[in-house]
Amino acid sequence: MSQTVSPEISPSAPPRRRTWPADFKDRLTCPLPDFREVLSVAWHGGIRPDIGDADQIPVLRAGLPPVGPRDTAVTWVGHATYVLRIGGLTVLTDPVWSRKIPGVRQRLTPPGLAWSDLPHVDAVVISHNHYDHLDAPTIRRLPRHTPMFVPANLGSWFTRKGFTDVTELDWWESARIGEVSFDFVPAHHWSRRGIRDTCRSLWGGWVLTSPHQRVYFAGDTAYGDRFKQIGDHYPGIDLALMPVGAYEPRWFMHVSHVDPEQAVQACDDIGVRRMATMHWGTFVLSGEPLMAPVQEAREAWESAGRDRSDLWDLAIGETRVLTG
Repeated sequence: MSQTVSPEISPSAPPRRRTWPADFKDRLTCPLPDFREVLSVAWHGGIRPDIGDADQIPVLRAGLPPVGPRDTAVTWVGHATYVLRIGGLTVLTDPVWSRKIPGVRQRLTPPGLAWSDLPHVDAVVISHNHYDHLDAPTIRRLPRHTPMFVPANLGSWFTRKGFTDVTELDWWESARIGEVSFDFVPAHHWSRRGIRDTCRSLWGGWVLTSPHQRVYFAGDTAYGDRFKQIGDHYPGIDLALMPVGAYEPRWFMHVSHVDPEQAVQACDDIGVRRMATMHWGTFVLSGEPLMAPVQEAREAWESAGRDRSDLWDLAIGETRVLTG
C-alpha cells in the first residue's frame, strides 16, 4: 500500500486561494447546442440505440495485478474511469461506480473492479462537471482526506462534501504528490450540472508524469488544435487514455466528443504512440451502435498505419502495463 503525501504545489503554480471568473464561456471553441436542438435529438431517437448487443461488450473482472515500482498500470473500470497506478500512487480518473447516473438508463456493464478490491486511493482527478464524469455517490465513498485535483472553480463542490485536500487548477497549471506531477490541460468541451451553472467551472484533461512514464487522460473532448498544444507542452507522452464513444448524431455531438477517427488523429497531433480506449460500453449517451466505437477505432488505427499492439482496446476490468 502506498503512502499518501500531501499535494505540494510546484514553485510556478499559483497559491491555493483563487479568484475565478463568473464563467468560462470564453474558453468554448464551438457554440453549445441550443434547447431546440436537444429536443430534436431526443424526439427523433438520436440517443436511443438498440442495446441488444450489450452482451458483446467485453468484461474481464480479474482484479488488479501487481505493478513494479518503475511501471505504470492502467485498469479500465468503465466509461472514463481508470485505476491508474503510477509512480507508486493509485489514482482514479473521473470515478463512477454507480449503477445509474441522472438522465440515462442504468449502466450496461458492471464496474471492471469491485469497490472493495480498490487499494488505498492516493488521488482523484476530475475532468469536468458532468454527471457521467463527476458522480456524487461514488465521491462520497472516498475518505474525506483523499487528495482531489479538480478544474478551476469546482473545488467548492468537494469542500461542501467535507473534503479537506482539494486543489483547483487552471489550464497548464501543475501540482505534485511525491514524484508524480498532475498537470491540467485544455479540452474542447464544456461543463454543466444544473440549469443555471453552464460553464461555471472549467473542463480539461490531465497529464500525469512519474520519473519513468507520462500518461494523458483526455476526459471528454471534441477535436481541435488543443491536442497539438498538449503535445508541444508535454513531449514524450507514453499513453493517451482517449474517449472514442458518444459521437452520433454527428451534427449534434461534434461540439463535445471526438469520433474514433478523430481520436486516432488526436494521437498523431499529440505525438503519442499508444492509445487506450474509453467512454464507450458503459452508459448509453448517444446514437451509434454499442460496439461501433471500438470497432471503428480499430479500423482507424489500422488505416493510419499504426502498430496494432499499441491500440489498447481494453475489456472492462482489463489491465495493461507500461514498463519502466
